[in-house]
Amino acid sequence: MSRAVRKLGVLAAVSALLAGAAGYSSGGDPKTVEVVVGYQSKTINTVTAGTLLRARGYFEQQLAELGRQDGRHYEVVWQDYDAGAPITAQMLADKIDIGSMGDYPLLINGSRAQAAGGPGTRLVSVTGYNLLGALNSVVVPKDSPAHTLADLKGKKVSSSVGSASDGTLVQALAKAGVAESDIQKQNQQPAVGASALKAHGVDALAQFVAWPAAVVFAGDGRLLYDGAALGRPTLHGVVVRQKFGTAHPDVVRAFLRAQDAATRDLNQHPLAAAQAVAEATGLPPEVVYLYNGPNGVATFATALDPRLLDAMRADVPFLASVGVLKALDLDRFTDPSYLRDSGVTDGEPARITGTDAVCDRPVTDPALAGELWYEGEQSTRPAADPTCLLRAVKAGAASGTGKLRAAYVPDAATGTRWFADQDWWVRDGDAFKPFTTEDGAGAYLAAHPSAVRLTYQQALDAS
Repeated sequence: MSRAVRKLGVLAAVSALLAGAAGYSSGGDPKTVEVVVGYQSKTINTVTAGTLLRARGYFEQQLAELGRQDGRHYEVVWQDYDAGAPITAQMLADKIDIGSMGDYPLLINGSRAQAAGGPGTRLVSVTGYNLLGALNSVVVPKDSPAHTLADLKGKKVSSSVGSASDGTLVQALAKAGVAESDIQKQNQQPAVGASALKAHGVDALAQFVAWPAAVVFAGDGRLLYDGAALGRPTLHGVVVRQKFGTAHPDVVRAFLRAQDAATRDLNQHPLAAAQAVAEATGLPPEVVYLYNGPNGVATFATALDPRLLDAMRADVPFLASVGVLKALDLDRFTDPSYLRDSGVTDGEPARITGTDAVCDRPVTDPALAGELWYEGEQSTRPAADPTCLLRAVKAGAASGTGKLRAAYVPDAATGTRWFADQDWWVRDGDAFKPFTTEDGAGAYLAAHPSAVRLTYQQALDAS
């Protein structure tokens, strides 16, 4: 082999190495590390690894400190997507280093990365979760004749195929005795599906946070199915390209410390955090606070909780059965070492506390506690239970307190926090019980013959 040929071979090898090296900027400066983060700004269950994290600058702060220690310059490139699938595609193409997405997209991410060979990807932390699955829901137009999921047979249902909410839809339909083939599924991005529902182009929208509540809050729909009825944990988490993680473990640990800072920010200052996310996304702050506020639909923590990992393990056979993934070694895909080595420990989640001014007693039970948010007020007012919340709304209207932006109350059966004026109400003796869906209220009424169904206004009048 000639010297020239050998030289060309060495140059080619070096070029290939540089092209494949994770994290280095295209400028070629070995002291500059570019970190590409894929996130979903409107999927507000991931805000501690995306929208809020970016708005607060926590990751950049961590990297600046890391740079002072190792002499490198770190640049963060944020890429916003509507769903997890395109983030996975970009990760497999070595174009995104760190991403956040829901449980089903996470599993698909791990499976496809393992099938591609090489180091693959790793699940390194959780962003938010709901142990019953309430992060995924099905919404129908307000004038829809549908009362239960079974009524969607033969109807057009918008869903993002491969998403966590799509998995909830398929499993919930099966539980209701409806095969997936019995509906006309429209594979659409969340925003497209929401627009189609508003225009009556589809009969239902099956989506993840925050789309169901956004549609309902805008007056364009009502909740038909609460994912909590399925009783299967759902979560979102952070996944890392292992090639990048091996090359830059300190960057991954810095990201997790930044995520921890955002999580503590959200839990300690939930209203301010919700307003920051709303400003960054254009979502109504009342919708963001529904999910991300104290006792919200989502619980924010970083730990790889065994209950959540067990749920993901159980989801693998289901995803394989519907042809979404072929196989996944979950133990290889899950890597708690980054989180452990980062020194992160979860704090307490946000809880509704204080004294209920109307019922004159402390708020102690998260399964009953609600909140009222009035226009112009910088904090919310706690309610000890649903009956007290109704009385507080009624008293506020009578005293001219001001515009009520939102009143939040947990479902009497599932605990799912929802808008009080969009709930189905039942009176059982002196107690008033809210339910997120007509189906849920019906089940309670069937088990309690003396209870009666009320509209929200009737519940207010009778409280």
